[in-house]
Amino acid sequence: MGYETLAACVADLEKQKQLLRIDAELDPGLEIGAVQRRVYAAGGPALLFTRPRGGRFPLLGNLFGTLERTRFIFRDTLADIELLVRLKLDPRELLRHPGSLLKAPLAALHLLPRSVGAGPIMKNRITIDDLPKIVSWPQDGGPFVTLPQVYSESPLSPGFRNANLGMYRVQLSGNDYRQNEEIGLHYQLHRGIGVHHAQALERGEPLRVNIFIGGAPAMTVAAVMPLPEGMPELSFAGLLAGHRISMVTRKGKLPLPAEADFCITGTVEPTKTLPEGPFGDHLGYYSLVHDFPVLKVEEVFHRPGAIWPFTTVGRPPQEDTSFGAFIHELTGDLIPTVVPGLKGVHAVDAAGVHPLLLAVGSERYTPYDQRRAPQELLTIGNAVLGQGQLSLAKYLFIVAHEDAPELDLHDIPAFFRHLLERVDWRRDLHFQTRTTMDTLDYSGDGLNRGSKVLVAACGPALWDLPTALPTDLSLPDGFSAPRLCLPGIVAISAPPCTTYRPGEERDLERFCRTIAGNSPLTTFPLIVMVDDSDFTARTLNNFLWVTFTRSNPAADLYGIGAATVAKHWGCSGPLIIDARRKPHHAPELEDDPKVEQRVDELAAPGGPLHGII
Repeated sequence: MGYETLAACVADLEKQKQLLRIDAELDPGLEIGAVQRRVYAAGGPALLFTRPRGGRFPLLGNLFGTLERTRFIFRDTLADIELLVRLKLDPRELLRHPGSLLKAPLAALHLLPRSVGAGPIMKNRITIDDLPKIVSWPQDGGPFVTLPQVYSESPLSPGFRNANLGMYRVQLSGNDYRQNEEIGLHYQLHRGIGVHHAQALERGEPLRVNIFIGGAPAMTVAAVMPLPEGMPELSFAGLLAGHRISMVTRKGKLPLPAEADFCITGTVEPTKTLPEGPFGDHLGYYSLVHDFPVLKVEEVFHRPGAIWPFTTVGRPPQEDTSFGAFIHELTGDLIPTVVPGLKGVHAVDAAGVHPLLLAVGSERYTPYDQRRAPQELLTIGNAVLGQGQLSLAKYLFIVAHEDAPELDLHDIPAFFRHLLERVDWRRDLHFQTRTTMDTLDYSGDGLNRGSKVLVAACGPALWDLPTALPTDLSLPDGFSAPRLCLPGIVAISAPPCTTYRPGEERDLERFCRTIAGNSPLTTFPLIVMVDDSDFTARTLNNFLWVTFTRSNPAADLYGIGAATVAKHWGCSGPLIIDARRKPHHAPELEDDPKVEQRVDELAAPGGPLHGII
């Protein structure tokens, strides 16, 4: 069976030599986070920091740092989950394998939480001040809980069946929070807690919220799972853990996991917000300071022998990349069952997940029509952009399964080659110009505000993609250093953007006018304008990160031979993406050189990280 406690998981990983104890005294302000990131990048073990400076609890980092270790942690239950997924996909599985009838109900028994009157979590009371104070990046606004499990229930229909368990960041101190009395609660668009908060506001009452830290590792994964509506995260946690989750019930208050390591209880007041942030986030930039809800703290508990799990996020890949890969393994086969005709979706981690989706769908509407223009792909693409967190995507590129049945959705260079060979920029660009955007994405014109573009391409090849730069290439003044990123894609260093004019950048309009006609650049279907083309073209991940985190489609797409026909914008020549840094963009995350030097010292011979990084 799976682990009931975090301590049991730690002990097993240590026994299996998949965990390293670090007994050196390290500062939770920057040092410990920097160590975790470096060990993650090296594919290293889970880390137990036994002597965090100024703290009383050991800290656990990099628990899910590799996909292999994540699979190992849940090895006892993966077969059950795969079985239940198959049953949902095809009930005939029961007929083909009648023995599965005996096993499926046993796993399903774990879906129902167990109510108990007490548990280890209730043994000790402390204050917010006593909790670990992990600061991940130099400009962070204070210490944050980075692996919280935030639990709320519907005020209209209380109970776990209408509960939400989500991972929303929690700021423990700093800014204008009253010490030990208030903490920040940052939740983004399309999160279940938002529905509960809205219901509480309608009733004019506070929203009760519990924040769990630690406990069964399955609880942490459940908090980030994109589950279908109607399936409580606590049920999935029990399925993944291989046992029912024991919840301590208390009259008039929300339940809390009996085996959690820590729990903060409190209420979100109806109208109060306070500045939260900055916070170094998973797009590779800081989330800036904005007003977010405040949790009025009532109680803080911890179990005996409590361990504080944490992660640090930043420009991908990071530990949450392994989360994403594991979640895809569990649920990827379910996605096509939600949208008819959809074969698969790939949220590209290197681009920050939400900025870029790649998809494959069917194109079956008019099989007799030899012209092969996107039709069903548009229906599928718009449906994808209406699905929960997928709706936060800025760029959705979708191609037809029938054109290349063997195309691997996760082979990004092959996908771009296939799409760019077939794209017709006059026909295939479909914009949503004023819509929602990921809360963490600052390429739009305000918090949660931006645009989207759906690019649907199918049919015979229209472009012969260049695989080298032309030798006779000349560029307009201010533009330099063309670099090939992928076949058909060139990055160019452009004049810096000092005064931003969305959709009307004069330097880019001048570029479009200058190269129209016989320039060799017109043979490239995609041109990306950047601050540093050498950096952008150096790796595939650099290209993906720069291009799709620094552009807002409706404002930052230009084209050679651009025209608007019946309110449809397109271009007859190359599409140009303005991926330069703009004045309103958030600062990029950068390591502290002194902290990195300290990490290097830990990796020297005789140091605890020698041979690890």
